[in-house]
Amino acid sequence: MKTILVDAVYCFVIEDSGGFKIFQKMHDLLETFPNRKIILTGADDEQFKKFGLHKMPYEVFTLKHNPEKTNPKYYEILLKHFGLSKEDVIYFEHSPEAVKSAESVGIKSYYYDQEKKDFELLKKFLTENI
Repeated sequence: MKTILVDAVYCFVIEDSGGFKIFQKMHDLLETFPNRKIILTGADDEQFKKFGLHKMPYEVFTLKHNPEKTNPKYYEILLKHFGLSKEDVIYFEHSPEAVKSAESVGIKSYYYDQEKKDFELLKKFLTENI
């Protein structure tokens, strides 16, 4: 069963009234899948608290901007850290550059437009690639 890699800020965590919170509709969608979920971020220690990443319902992975998710090395380190292969995961992300980076190491990835919030297309991607 594939692991779902989830972009943290602007996908799973959204800004709300000057703070950040779990995007409930996204959480509800992910809960329809029994797969393991790992939230990916580049957050450093200060950002980790600011975005509330210490209160997530899933595992959170960060390299504290060293390197950024726009660097393919980020995904190579992630896969090695969890003992996963590129075939073991699928990923969705709000940054087109990070999507390209993940795809460059062979991770099946989906660009999630945080403005459109098209859950039908996201659900289709997840369902077809799990």
